[in-house]
Amino acid sequence: MMLYIGIILVIATLYLLIKRYEARMILVISGLVMCCVAGAPIKALDAFAKGMGNGMISSACSSMGFALIMHFTGCDKHLINALAKVLTKVRFLVIPGAVLGTFIVNIALPSAAGTAAAAGAVFIPIMMGMGVHPALAAAAVKCGTYGSMLNPGLAHNVMVAKIAKVDVSQVIGFHYVANFASAIIAAIAITAIAYYMHEDKDNYVEGVEIDDNFKINPLYALMPLVPIIILLLGATKTVPMLKMGVAQAMVIGAILTFAVTRTNPAELSKNFFEGMGKAYTDIIGIIIAAGVFVAGMNALGLVKAFINAMVSNPAIAKVCAACGPFVLAVITGSGDAATFAFNEAITPAAAQFGMTPVQLGSVATLAGTLGRTMSPLAGATMIVAGIAGVNPMEVAKRNVIPMVLALAVGCLFLF
Repeated sequence: MMLYIGIILVIATLYLLIKRYEARMILVISGLVMCCVAGAPIKALDAFAKGMGNGMISSACSSMGFALIMHFTGCDKHLINALAKVLTKVRFLVIPGAVLGTFIVNIALPSAAGTAAAAGAVFIPIMMGMGVHPALAAAAVKCGTYGSMLNPGLAHNVMVAKIAKVDVSQVIGFHYVANFASAIIAAIAITAIAYYMHEDKDNYVEGVEIDDNFKINPLYALMPLVPIIILLLGATKTVPMLKMGVAQAMVIGAILTFAVTRTNPAELSKNFFEGMGKAYTDIIGIIIAAGVFVAGMNALGLVKAFINAMVSNPAIAKVCAACGPFVLAVITGSGDAATFAFNEAITPAAAQFGMTPVQLGSVATLAGTLGRTMSPLAGATMIVAGIAGVNPMEVAKRNVIPMVLALAVGCLFLF
């Protein structure tokens, strides 16, 4: 009975979110109701308290603080107008370029939220400045936040390698073609959606327009790129001393911006902290609410039941590996739970299904990461939506077709 009630509440929640009711309110109420039905209301409150110290706070808040500084100093306009002069000549590459650019960044920065913050702060304003719809711009960046599968430090790669008793490089060597193929398909699909919905141009937002007569200062235009350059140089060990977190890179970027623009330091500081506050309200707030919602599903046993159903049907291992982690990741905003459960329970017996552990484990990992990339509840979705100033559901809706196609194409290469 509990499971049926939970399913009804989840469907009702998704319906209200699609109808654009206040997301934080809906998620918190839904999670609280589910916890109350399960007789454990304190779990909802615990999730709320835990979310207030979410590990993504530093990345999200510092990125939004830096973004507000870029807007205040006008550095974002210099970059947008500088790149626009080049990109307008190859406008058809702007959206797919943002997807693949983010994908590459995510290889070096395996955190989806960190990548969304770093890459989104650059790519989203550029696309919006060229007239791309804000929600589509956010969706394009979100499409590329699963390049982490090519990072040898990704926990799922390490786990599959351990099960298969091979080196992590062999795991990545097996699935890298599927990863790149799925990313290309996702880039093509989101671009096609932009053209079909007429969101590829002429959707200008006040404050980020391109001015043909704008006088570009090259140093000003460079400032928005400083954090991402620092992060990439550090993550790839090109300059080991620059290896640091997103927040540290954003602060360095802010300091260099002050040195270059010679803006009033008090005003610069004020804008940075105002941006951080806005991030907590618009981004962390909804992440907290999503945590309460997931706590409710856990209290009613929905997540556990889904995982059990998936791992207890080894006869349809291929379908379970592709669909199970994907669907659960969409619903919960995290691809880890289902992927780890599947790889731990089913992947060691891959030979019984005519597959290798590396093959089966790679499918489950890809499915989980793609499902998370499509989820409106994922932290990275909240971040790109916050940067673009749109509802996370608007971002998720535009990523449905690209992610489903990416999964289909990826599985064709892996099976």
